[in-house]
Amino acid sequence: MVKAVLFDLDGTLLNRDESVTRFIQHQYERLVKHVGHIPKDQYISRFIELDQRGYVWKDRVYQQLVEEYSINSLSAEELLQDYVSEFKHHCVPFANVRAMLDDLKRNNFILGMITNGYGSFQMANIRALEIEGYFEAIFVSEWEGMKKPEPRIFKKAIKRFGVQASECIFVGDHPLNDVKAAQQVGMKAIWKKDDQWEDVQADAVVHDLADVIDMVKSL
Repeated sequence: MVKAVLFDLDGTLLNRDESVTRFIQHQYERLVKHVGHIPKDQYISRFIELDQRGYVWKDRVYQQLVEEYSINSLSAEELLQDYVSEFKHHCVPFANVRAMLDDLKRNNFILGMITNGYGSFQMANIRALEIEGYFEAIFVSEWEGMKKPEPRIFKKAIKRFGVQASECIFVGDHPLNDVKAAQQVGMKAIWKKDDQWEDVQADAVVHDLADVIDMVKSL
């Protein structure tokens, strides 16, 4: 019997692709006196390319932008701090996030989150989505000293909730960090479909978060 449902954040609850696009467009407009010598579309597309969907931290991204485009009036560190302080204002949830979490809560499931990333940055984004209060516990890799797909971070969550791995379902978008990693510790895994991957060996697949509650019950 399923007792706990755990979630990834980026690409699962947070529409990170849309959030990044909104942020970087706004950053260009706010800092145009410093970066206006770069065509807007080029600045945006190069940032998104270097970001690699969040798998490259922004210190490296901005250092590359500063060097490539000869940005002289702002440092890479200043651009990074702008990202850290402003990104939360552009967070976009996937459709039906809060409705899904409400449904799970009404059905008395324990809810948790395991996300890779920097602690304060990820928590700011979670609060921007207005979903923090749904979760019994949130595990952020920086604060835990370990990250997905390491089994230890999943096992810590299982222990925290006082359940068995077989009583947990993990919902995430990454085939390795979320789906396979959860399955390897004995959880069931629901894949939040992402078109960049195919043939993901999940226990269930959802396109829309509204379908999570039915999938959880069926598993």
